[in-house]
Amino acid sequence: MTTPRYVYEPHERFGEGLTTRRPWNTQALAGVERLNGRVAMVGFAAALIGECLTGHGPAGQVLALLRWYLG
Repeated sequence: MTTPRYVYEPHERFGEGLTTRRPWNTQALAGVERLNGRVAMVGFAAALIGECLTGHGPAGQVLALLRWYLG
């Protein structure tokens, strides 16, 4: 049998990865949370711009898109 080229990380209990103070975990979570926040800001700005242009809120824009697509 050949030796594996990679080693799996040990199994963690549910939620342990979010609560422990491991250096790799906190840096990865900080990057992911920063990206999620920036994407949310872009989506919110797009919804506001769309509302200014169309006069409909986000739900109204989705309904107008569906009417256009199905019509």
